[in-house]
Amino acid sequence: MNLRDRLVALCDVIDAKESELRALVPGTFSRDAVWAQVSKLEAASPTSEKPLWGLVAGIKDIFRVDGYPTLCGSKLPPELFAGAEAASVSRLRKAGVVVVGKTVTAEFAGPEPGETRNPHNLRHTPGGSSSGSAAGVAAGYFEVALGTQTLGSITRPAAYCGVIGVKPSFGRIPIAGVVLFSGSADHVGVFFSEASLMHPVLSVLIDDWRVPPSIPGRKARLAIPRGPYLAQASRNALSQFEATVERLRNAGHDVQRLAILEDIHAINNAHQRLVTGEVARLHADWFGEYSHLYRPRTADYIRRGQIIPDGELQELRDFRLKLRESLTHRMRDGGIDGWICPSATDRAPAGLVSTGDPVMNLPWTNSGLPTVSIPTGLDSAGLPHGLQLVGDFGQDEALVTLASELCSSLN
Repeated sequence: MNLRDRLVALCDVIDAKESELRALVPGTFSRDAVWAQVSKLEAASPTSEKPLWGLVAGIKDIFRVDGYPTLCGSKLPPELFAGAEAASVSRLRKAGVVVVGKTVTAEFAGPEPGETRNPHNLRHTPGGSSSGSAAGVAAGYFEVALGTQTLGSITRPAAYCGVIGVKPSFGRIPIAGVVLFSGSADHVGVFFSEASLMHPVLSVLIDDWRVPPSIPGRKARLAIPRGPYLAQASRNALSQFEATVERLRNAGHDVQRLAILEDIHAINNAHQRLVTGEVARLHADWFGEYSHLYRPRTADYIRRGQIIPDGELQELRDFRLKLRESLTHRMRDGGIDGWICPSATDRAPAGLVSTGDPVMNLPWTNSGLPTVSIPTGLDSAGLPHGLQLVGDFGQDEALVTLASELCSSLN
């Protein structure tokens, strides 16, 4: 199928589903805009100079994208968020990506959900805050989508919607041009429709991306974080997880259990306080003038963050570096290729009041370690689950290669 035929098919999918799914920011998708981009691609440099020529993407609406408004899921004046196009978006476009539209986000990528539904069951949340990006990939709107993770907003919606979600090591994808929630926790990440797209797309988004050589027949050494961290998952999630572990063992991978994250409740608290403290400072001027336009849970986050002292906030920033060092040493000392654990506490919750619980993601977000969420199938309710794979800091290439291998083992 050529590019134009493929895009006609994708646009037809959007026209058929969007009135119920609501994954796209209203007014940001039009066939005319899509064809204008295709015409420029067809008239431009050879495809060899555009490694992602014709790939179709959605962009979370906290990224600035030339030609589109940036609304951040908010009622604040959009001119407050104007500025240069996000570096990640520019890299994708330069590589030949077609942007279909802006995807729905929770307000400022925080706790207040958008209107997007879960493609597997419209009565359930797709997760947040990158709800539109995950749901759009799952529904077949586009092959990749940009999102962000401050708590669990790549990994959790990827699991809820049954797609692949990559949260690279902190800082590896440029954050420039993104309206921030927490400068110490915000990660730019990507949702994928298939594993084969991970290396090509990430090589465009991340400087000096180097794919490690493949070792035929090599089996992974994986570790499960035994203890109170894992106990945060529901019985249903743990049942799905243990079934996945058995499949990995049957495929020849070595899986052991190691006691780590015994202080998970302290880690969770530290991360929540870090995020609330930083969002309060980032929004200080806007909140001072437009507090009445913020939704209740976002406003509550900001007010809670306002009372966190500057000294404690610096201690919380230092804490995440110590956690990173501790987890990294444990991995290297044990010769572990990656930690594995559930991507979420359970299946996607019913309703749109909550986007779900991010606690299975917090230690990896706080420490900045890279993660990949891999779909593992549907449960008895017909809703997806995911396997969260965690790697060594800065070793994203090895993690993505391992994730691709595990996807093959689970299929």
